[in-house]
Amino acid sequence: MEPADLAGYSSQNGSRPASPGWAGVVKRRHHRTGLLVSALLAFGPMAGVCAERFTTQLGNIEVAEVVSGLESPWGMAFLPDGDILVTERPGRLRLVRNGKLLPTPVSGLPEVAPMGQGGLMGIAVDPDFGREPWIYLAYSGKGRGGHGTEVARGRLVDLELMDVETIFRALPKARGGRHFGSRLVFADDGTLFISLGDRGERPSAQDLNDHRGSLIRINRDGSVPDDNPLVDGAKPEIFSYGHRNMQGMVVHPETGAVWTHEHGPQGGDEINIEKPGANYGWPVITYGVNYGSGTRIGEGTAKAGMEQPLYKWVPSIAPSGMAFYSGDAFEGWRGNLFVGSLKFGVLVRLTLEGDRVIAEERLFSGRFGRIRDVVAGPDDDLYVLTDATDGQLLRITPAD
Repeated sequence: MEPADLAGYSSQNGSRPASPGWAGVVKRRHHRTGLLVSALLAFGPMAGVCAERFTTQLGNIEVAEVVSGLESPWGMAFLPDGDILVTERPGRLRLVRNGKLLPTPVSGLPEVAPMGQGGLMGIAVDPDFGREPWIYLAYSGKGRGGHGTEVARGRLVDLELMDVETIFRALPKARGGRHFGSRLVFADDGTLFISLGDRGERPSAQDLNDHRGSLIRINRDGSVPDDNPLVDGAKPEIFSYGHRNMQGMVVHPETGAVWTHEHGPQGGDEINIEKPGANYGWPVITYGVNYGSGTRIGEGTAKAGMEQPLYKWVPSIAPSGMAFYSGDAFEGWRGNLFVGSLKFGVLVRLTLEGDRVIAEERLFSGRFGRIRDVVAGPDDDLYVLTDATDGQLLRITPAD
């Protein structure tokens, strides 16, 4: 039996005293110093914002709104000074500073063509931002044949992107508004990973001359790394393929491996550890079925030469956003993996034993609606974006 079947946990609002599990850690948090931590602490629950308490398996937590008024927020990234950049799918890049959403969006963005599930999506900050203040953005761009995922970068100067250049375009472009991906993460070696979807055209995910349905690896200037696995007879940017629609991606803090999750059809959402040149099966194998009819897709659930998922959800949770927790604030959560759910409005906490999921807990029971992204902040707290026309940035802290 899968761990998902064993543990359909759902945390409810609670009024019990804070668990002693967090107590020592909470005390230590108040003694941390530094400009970054001070800036972040200034806009948490301590700033007079009403926090809501929840009971979890490992102690009580509090969730407080940092800002609201975000229009369909999709991704977020922290800057070294504690500012938070948030993408809005209609095509705006917003900045949260000292707990306030600045009224003026960042200017100078590339031309975003929002449509269907597309728009302004993933965001990443250059690992050398202090020296090279590049911001990387994934978005749907219009061109010959329709729309497709593109990635651009620009230097952030005050509230403007300068020297903007497109460094990747997923080709061919396609009609329709489905399955753009797209998260961005930097690996430990400085290469940039871009998660894509199949754009609703299933065979593209098995076609190595087609970017769609693949995981992309490029250098930060858009060039192709010399050690990419599929440079001969394939689109050279492809790192792995056979994916349906990856909307979660993170680098493991200890191993450096890239972990992704992707939407299945009706059932069959997956978590995968990405291997160079590997085929993850879509649409030949899947644990999902066709919408409506419930009929089988492809050849079944397994085939030689195709990877099995590390973990799967049947029924689907519609995952979005992904973060490992390696901080000190939630001592019992260290090493856990967090995944947002659009379908159920829960934050899923997965306990790992090596590369194996051994337990699952579901937090918030839909209290905040669709969860689009989750990030572990530099202050060791967790931050969540809700997917709504009046979306929120929420901060999760241990309850004192």
